[in-house]
Parts: sequence; C-alpha cells; structure tokens
Amino acid sequence: MINIALLGCGRIGQVHANSLLGIDGARVAAVCDAVPAAADALAERTGAKVMDTDAILADADIDAVVIGTPTTTHYDLIHAAATEGKAIFCEKPIDLNADRIRDCLRIVSAHNVPFLVAFNRRFDPNFRALKQQIDDGTVGDVEMITILSRDPNPPPIGYVKTSGGLFRDMMIHDFDMARFLLGEDPVEIFAQGSCLVNPEIGDAGDVDTAMVTLRTVSGKLCHISNSRRATYGYDQRVEVHGSMGMVRADNVLTTTVEVSTASGFCRAPTEPFFLERYSDAYRAEMLHFIDAVTTGNAPSPNGLDGFKAQVIADAADASCTLGQPQTLDFTYSSI
Repeated sequence: MINIALLGCGRIGQVHANSLLGIDGARVAAVCDAVPAAADALAERTGAKVMDTDAILADADIDAVVIGTPTTTHYDLIHAAATEGKAIFCEKPIDLNADRIRDCLRIVSAHNVPFLVAFNRRFDPNFRALKQQIDDGTVGDVEMITILSRDPNPPPIGYVKTSGGLFRDMMIHDFDMARFLLGEDPVEIFAQGSCLVNPEIGDAGDVDTAMVTLRTVSGKLCHISNSRRATYGYDQRVEVHGSMGMVRADNVLTTTVEVSTASGFCRAPTEPFFLERYSDAYRAEMLHFIDAVTTGNAPSPNGLDGFKAQVIADAADASCTLGQPQTLDFTYSSI
C-alpha cells in the first residue's frame, strides 16, 4: 500500500483525492491545508489524518506527497520532500522562475526521488490516441500542429495578479502538449497578445487573448491559440498535419446525442470546464505516478519537462512584450 499525503486541499487537491479513492494499492494517508476547515473536510471524506507539513514530511510511513498548494510554496516543499526521500507529484508550474526550477531539479536529482509534473493533458485518452497515430506513422512526418485552448470565462482578477500571466498559467499546458506531439524541442517562438475580454486583466499587466508560433530545428511549426473567453463552452482541440495526412482530436461533449430537424443539426454542449473535461486524465495521471513509485520506473512528464515548458512560457512573455521572436535556450545542468 502506497501512503500518499495531499499538501493542499483546495479544488485540485480534491480532484486528486477523488482519483486516489478509486485506486487499489494507494490511499490518502494525510492531508494539510492553510485553511483548517478544508483539511478537516477532506480528511473526513478520505479517512486521512490531518497533519501539518513538517509532520507529514518527517513521517517515515508516508511514501509520497502531492503538492497542490499555491505555486509560491512549491520550491520549499519540493526541497523539503526530496530531502526526506518522498516521491513527489507536483502541480504545474514547478515555480514561476526558471532558475529556481533548476534548483528544484538539482535537489530531486541529488536525492533520486520520483518526480512527476502534473501536465495532465498528456494522459487524456483522446490526446494519447492522437499521439499514438503520430507514433504509428499514420500521418507521416509531422509538419504543422494547431492547438486551441479557450476557457469559458476568465479567472478572478485576484488570481490573475498572482498567476504569472496567461503564458505561464494557461498556455503552459499547450507548450507541454506541443513538445509532446512535435517529438522535438522548439528553437524559436513568436507571441502576440491582446486584452479583449476584460480590461481589468490588462490593468493587472496580463493578456486574455494570445497566439503563439513555435518552430523546431527541422522546421516543424506549431500554432497555439488561447482565449480567456469562449461563449460556447470549454474549447480544447488539437490538429496535426503531416506528410501523409491529418489527425485531430475534437472537443468532448456532454453527450453524443445529435438532434436533426428542419431547423438544422443540434449537438450537445462541450464539457463545462477542465474538471469535467479531464476527469479521466487526472485518474490516469495518478495511476502513472503510483506505478512509478511502486516499480521504480521514471515518471513522465518529469521535472525537465516542467523546466522546458517554463522556459517557453518566459520566452513567449518576452516575445509578446518586445514584439520580436525569441530564441529558446534549454541549457540545464542537473547538478
């Protein structure tokens, strides 16, 4: 039995708790949160103990931690957990600073603990099937990828101010997906952004509408489109064009029912937001992490994947600000 502690009992902590409750061979052993009521509620639902962070990290019976706390706390928690030999499941981003991420990866490497960065979209059944088609050579050599991610509504302004911006908070998922599907790292990025949804987002120094183009050394291109508003629901689509054809993954709808009348064709709406759209992905992601802890196999995506996504996000922000393409430098030394 793998004993796992949840650090953070908010929305994402509850998601991971739900996954663990349905997985044999693992259990929520402990929970903690800065809000005692949140920890108490999740403990009651999972049968876990409520403990403070120090007690969790010092407990030899706890095998792994899930870090679902605010990004500003990740650095210290990763260092402390790695030092205590705990396997680490960390929500993205690892940190908002690439140099600090390097520090985290050095401590993880020094203590040789499993470390998974939660880019959950890699585990979505639809995107994995699309990736398999690429790997099987169905569409030939990949030439162009288009990724569309649009939220139904913008987040609260308080969240925007501490999120690191659209490129580091929202599009970072798409940067990881681009690397996952391209099969090679991009070498150049050009980003443009506007504030078209909520002027308060612009006042906070962020954009709510953005487009990015990535280019790899072999010339593959990837276009990413993000918006904080989609009046028709949660929009998540991917298209890959290759030398022998095209493969795409469309939106997941709430049902497969389609009504046809003299007025036309009517389909169900998309899943309302990420919790519903990626519920299967969250469970598959946790299963992968538990397997890594159990077998000793290296989890993926790992810390280096998190680092590279952050480098791309930083470069996107710089490109958007300067109005110029940016060269991507993934220079990294593990020790």
